[in-house]
Amino acid sequence: MTEGKSIINANLTPLPDKVGVDGLEDKWRAVWDEDGTYKFRNTRDRKAVYSIDTPPPTVSGSLHVGHVFSYTHTDVIARYKRMSGYDVFYPMGWDDNGLPTERRVQNYYGVRVDVSLPYDPDFKPPFEGTDGKKIDAKDQVPISRKNFIELCERLTAQDEKLFEALWRKLGLSIDWSQTYHTIGQHPQRVAQKAFLRNLARGEAYQQDAPGLWDVTFQTAVAQAELESREYPGFYHKVAFRFEDGTPIYIETTRPELLAACTSLIANPNDERYKQYFGQYVYSPLFKVKVPILAHPAAEMDKGAGIAMCCTFGDVTDVEWWRDLKLPTRPIIQRNGRIVMDTPDWIEDPAGREVFAETAGKTTFSARKIIVDKLRESGDLDGEPTPTKRMTNFYEKGDKPLEIVTSRQWYLKNGGTDAKLNAELIERGKELEFHPDFMRVRYENWVHGLNGDWLISRQRFFGVPFPLWYPVNASGEPDYDHPITPSEDRLPIDPTIDVPEGYDESQRDVPGGFTAEKDIMDTWATSSLTPQIVTHWAEPDEASKALFASTFPMDLRPQGQDIIRTWLFSTVDRAHLENKCLPWAHATLSGWILDPDHKKMSKSKGNVVVPNEPIEKFGADAVRYWAAAARLGLDATYDIGQMKIGRRLAIKLLNATKFALAIGREDENHHVGAAAEAAWNPADVTEPLDRAAMAKLALVVRQATEALEAYEHSKALETIESYFWQFCDDYIELVKNRAYGTPDEHGNVPSEKAVKSARTALGLGLDAFARLLAPYLPYATEEVWSWMHAGSGSVHRAAWPVVDPYVEAATGASPELLTWAGKAVEQLRKIKSEAKVSMKTPILSVALSAASEGVDAIHAALGDIAQAGRVVGKFDLVAKHAEESAAEDAPETEVAVEASELGEPPAKKPKH
Repeated sequence: MTEGKSIINANLTPLPDKVGVDGLEDKWRAVWDEDGTYKFRNTRDRKAVYSIDTPPPTVSGSLHVGHVFSYTHTDVIARYKRMSGYDVFYPMGWDDNGLPTERRVQNYYGVRVDVSLPYDPDFKPPFEGTDGKKIDAKDQVPISRKNFIELCERLTAQDEKLFEALWRKLGLSIDWSQTYHTIGQHPQRVAQKAFLRNLARGEAYQQDAPGLWDVTFQTAVAQAELESREYPGFYHKVAFRFEDGTPIYIETTRPELLAACTSLIANPNDERYKQYFGQYVYSPLFKVKVPILAHPAAEMDKGAGIAMCCTFGDVTDVEWWRDLKLPTRPIIQRNGRIVMDTPDWIEDPAGREVFAETAGKTTFSARKIIVDKLRESGDLDGEPTPTKRMTNFYEKGDKPLEIVTSRQWYLKNGGTDAKLNAELIERGKELEFHPDFMRVRYENWVHGLNGDWLISRQRFFGVPFPLWYPVNASGEPDYDHPITPSEDRLPIDPTIDVPEGYDESQRDVPGGFTAEKDIMDTWATSSLTPQIVTHWAEPDEASKALFASTFPMDLRPQGQDIIRTWLFSTVDRAHLENKCLPWAHATLSGWILDPDHKKMSKSKGNVVVPNEPIEKFGADAVRYWAAAARLGLDATYDIGQMKIGRRLAIKLLNATKFALAIGREDENHHVGAAAEAAWNPADVTEPLDRAAMAKLALVVRQATEALEAYEHSKALETIESYFWQFCDDYIELVKNRAYGTPDEHGNVPSEKAVKSARTALGLGLDAFARLLAPYLPYATEEVWSWMHAGSGSVHRAAWPVVDPYVEAATGASPELLTWAGKAVEQLRKIKSEAKVSMKTPILSVALSAASEGVDAIHAALGDIAQAGRVVGKFDLVAKHAEESAAEDAPETEVAVEASELGEPPAKKPKH
């Protein structure tokens, strides 16, 4: 098929007796797979490729309609770009490592990891699915790390098949030969290679430092994974005392941390405490001498205005500890319990006895003991008062985070480096955000960073750090001198593989080596998806060619809630490694809300499984609902919208069948027979047909501009609005002429007029099939097969350009069609108000219209008369602006001045 001023040829196939959307998904999906419709052709010219960094969904059992929502937005753009002539690189990944997978495996199989256990090659899990019931940790069977990883791999493989089946049914135009797993060999090699290069450049480093810790999952947590939630507690007014016993009161919600207190802190401008700065007091119960210090982060209007700094109660304690160079006195273990051994900084015998009572207790139990002891000692002023405070949680956790000192790996992200922070802000300014107001979220996040990115996790199913450490003569690991492998050995698992120059017998012995047992945070792999899918730094020629033609990528589509994690971390990695942005554009979808306008999420139990609406309404209908929503804005799950989408798809099928059937009888074919057609813009000669083409040219231009600006919903609104006008007004106006039907006076339309209508219908439906193809891939493929047999898929056809429709319009105004539609509407209204059949003839009628519409209606008067069955006198008068104003009516209104109806047609007898 060709465009421009050339003829659009159609090879028409037999039309079905009955049309519908049911069954189209299975029919066309099989064809697309067989023909490789969406396969990346591996074009070597970067300018001819459009590459998409598709979000790899987390493999955690099920998807919900929120996923369908955002992935449809991406697919619309992918389909549009493919039709615009690009070789679209559209891969799919599965984010199958990390905590969500581990939690699911633990619950699904009823197991947990015990690193001390050996691998059992014959292990069979106690369960194969637990019907959604949560298995308590005490009831989970302990297994080796390797056995656990095998179960993770088994379950994610099952889940991924279900995910792929859903994406295929939805009609995502993904190249399924371009898939990856974030735990697979290739992604592991990329992640380990990038880390080693970060390490060599000094961008990755390890440090013993206080960090956020989830006691449930026994792992460190990064700043980007935090959720601030309201948490109930109590304020305790507690007395610290000067040497002479004089009290100074603080208010705390965590009295169990009194033994970890290093100082009291007040704001330097607080007149109540200025006199005390530099003095010392003693902590209650433990009698530890601590200074009173000043720090601007102390809040004068919070509690007593003076607070104890404990190592560590919250992130403010960390800030004070770092800025004021305070001693480290940790008492919370990784399991969330108080340490077993009494700290040496507690020297008072009575204080050591108190601490011994709390040793090994949970923070909750320790708090109760300490509060009781404070009552006994008289250091608790009054009773605790209830309060609610904002507390940090791991986004997937149920208990408040603790701050624990541990050795962790960090990657520079601008949180401690002002120069890097400024560079990453500039990268954000280079990136095209859609919608643009999302840019501020990126900038606010980068400006607000207060530490580097913690990338190590104390979990099991993830990418290992490719490191070992020498073990000295006393059996202690030398963490300051890590042993690294050469890149050609990657990927490696240091708990299994051996560093060069050593053998397995030297593992974990003095003079030998020990493995780094931590794994990388899942975001540390996901942040490299552009490098993974484009085969960055792979040595083979095919990979080099792929990278050159796809990187930097064109588009990153994602949710607005992970700007701080996925989007920013990917920008950071590309900036450090590739010295550029990873992509040129980022599209941010909103959230799906339930009917009560609450965010839909599995944790809230208000999700809808996407298979349900797809089965009920069809994939095209669900895609229509999703695509109708604008980027960056939340949308409600709306069955009504899906019904409209289904009706649109069915209308496209019916309208196309109707238009293609016209004229086949002229060639001595029955309606179902095949035929050929050629739609030459030069054959559009009638004013109304030219007006329809003028409007089509305008719609093509506007829809194209909207899609180029990533405004898919605006493009859909433009296309759909004219499609309904084309069906409801234009087709109804010209169908008699297109058939060559004589008018009420027996006048037969000229051959030229008939051909004009048929050509405009053909050009219009051909254009609508392509314009709607990104949104309704199944219905449009079906109608395309009727009109362009043997020419391939509509999804490989050229996106419409305005030239043939401008040529067909030859200067006509699209307003002519609007005026004609209004006139027919008034003729129908006459019959509707009279409650007679629309086939009832109008013996005479007089219409009035605003002066600028009279010429337009006159130009299409013949078609209007036939559509309205006007058999007699048809008068049209101009209604001047002053008359319209006097009647308080819009100037564009067409009104009936007088009319006379004939006899309604006789009803056919029932047989």
